[in-house]
Formats: sequence, C-alpha cells, structure tokens
Amino acid sequence: MGLIEKLFGGSHTVKPLETSDATFEADVMNSELPVMLDLWSPTCMPCKVLGGMLRELAPEYDGKVKIMKLDVSQNMQTAMRFRIRGVPTVLFFKKGKMVDQLVGLAPMDTLRERLDRLAA
Repeated sequence: MGLIEKLFGGSHTVKPLETSDATFEADVMNSELPVMLDLWSPTCMPCKVLGGMLRELAPEYDGKVKIMKLDVSQNMQTAMRFRIRGVPTVLFFKKGKMVDQLVGLAPMDTLRERLDRLAA
C-alpha cells in the first residue's frame, strides 16, 4: 500500500454510487462493467442494513462490478420499469441486460456469491 492509500484510506473510500431516473441509462444500462443495483427507500430499515453491507463489499469489487443505489421514493420511473413491489430489491445487470435479482435482505454470503457470479 502506497503513501496516498495510507493517508486517504485506499480502497476503503470506494462506496456504492447513486443513480437516478435521469442517469439510469448511462450509469447502468450502458455501463462497461456489470452493475449491482440496490433499489431502496430511506424509510426502510432492511434497506439501511443492506446499504451498510454494500458499503463493506464495494471496495472488494472495485473495478469488477459497479455497486449502485437508486432511491425508489425519488425515482419512481425506474422502479416502475422493473416492476419493483418491495424494497430492498437488488438487480444485477450485465451488458445492459438484467441477469439476476434478489428481493429482501439477503445474507452477506449470498450477496458475495451473486457478485462473484456477475464479475465472472
């Protein structure tokens, strides 16, 4: 680890990125990297737990998978597009196509397994 990483926390500064209805196509559908998209709401306690788990996983998958978040209370168009009925819901995209989905709060092992599969 170099001096810059020691001073600024290295990969620990990597965190999930926010997307919105306005930026969804560019951020997710046109992404060069596979994307894990967490659809969440600020009033949802399981969503907050999942958010913490994704902050922990983000540095491990930096450069392999983009981990993104979409607040469904502010971005209903994307939520309706994918028929999201409950949060948290996690969608997995590869080359602009949804390839997998998880509904509800999943254990860390399940998230890691799905991310590994997506990154392969």
